[in-house]
Amino acid sequence: MKRSMLHCRSCGAVYDADAVFRCACGEPLDLDWTESGIDEDGRDLPSRYGAFFPFEPGEWLSLGEGNTPLVPLSRLAGELGLSSLVVKNESANPTWSFKDRGTAACIAHARALGFTRVGTVSTGNMAASVAAYGAAAGLETVILVKGDLAEEKMAPIAIYGPRLIRVQGAYDGLYAESIRIGAERGIYFMNSDVPFRVAGSRTIAFEIFEQTDGCLPDWVIVPTSAGGNIRGIINGFMDLKAAGLADRIPGFICAQAAGCSPIATAFARSDEHISPFPAPHTIAHAIENPFPPSGNRVLLELRSRTWHALAATEDEIVRAQADMARSGLFGQPAAAVPLATLRQARAKGIVKEGERVALVFTGSGLKYTAAFASHRLHWEDCGLEELEERLK
Repeated sequence: MKRSMLHCRSCGAVYDADAVFRCACGEPLDLDWTESGIDEDGRDLPSRYGAFFPFEPGEWLSLGEGNTPLVPLSRLAGELGLSSLVVKNESANPTWSFKDRGTAACIAHARALGFTRVGTVSTGNMAASVAAYGAAAGLETVILVKGDLAEEKMAPIAIYGPRLIRVQGAYDGLYAESIRIGAERGIYFMNSDVPFRVAGSRTIAFEIFEQTDGCLPDWVIVPTSAGGNIRGIINGFMDLKAAGLADRIPGFICAQAAGCSPIATAFARSDEHISPFPAPHTIAHAIENPFPPSGNRVLLELRSRTWHALAATEDEIVRAQADMARSGLFGQPAAAVPLATLRQARAKGIVKEGERVALVFTGSGLKYTAAFASHRLHWEDCGLEELEERLK
């Protein structure tokens, strides 16, 4: 790995880019790396965007992450009075979620530093991603999940063969404990907002830039849990502008579920810091993080510009999930939250008529099939001899 640095935008501290996951001030760190460039002949994420990272080619391990489609939703664009509405379909990644981008970058970092053990703390998507990439890299992998994680989410993690442990206790406490144990036991815990996971999310911005031929959307709406993904996408557009490739940065909306919305709540109250969200409960389990570790940094990013944070109700999320499916994209409830908050943003006049919007669609609906119970689904049964009559 080439010499690089990590930078805290909250207090200004700078660290070497080794196994440091958080600033001493308690806030997250960002990769400080000035090289850039897009290799138009690159067929995968490491070869196409490798210049934006300090890794040597042999340190990367790719399972084909990235290069996900940007899907136009013309009918919904017309209904909402937008000139264009597109969806960055991250369910097309190897483990069906955006997490694979950050995991690939973290695995490269772990290998560069000589780690033989990796792990993560997750509510589901990241657990499957780290388990898959850990297996492919031949690394001992430890996955820690919430004690109440649904059974249907456990098997898709366990199939990769990690050490999988359900842990009872507060999720934010589990996050902190994993970092402590990792430092003592030599385990690279690639949790939600560690520097290189955030750096991996920058590639979403790089691809949106290329897929729109540089004609960037006016707004990008990101479902937000820990806050690392939205930070990474913002950083990606900042990198493109600093490199002279893009002439501006889109506006951002941090999209949360009303049943667990610590960032949106703090934003609406004009609080300087987030507070733990009491009694979180939402169908959008993938973003049910009551005390996001990047929450304060996301607030800072939103307030430093005229950006926004909005929270969608359960009914709004279910409606948005159905509308996305009717448009051909079935996402987990968290992936539908951006559309739900877009409707709010249009009603409030935040997003103006005729503007261009990109929704980040973070994961496949098949990852949480229990959500079907919230929809009025129906089908018919008949005998073969009745079929023709039924179809008249």
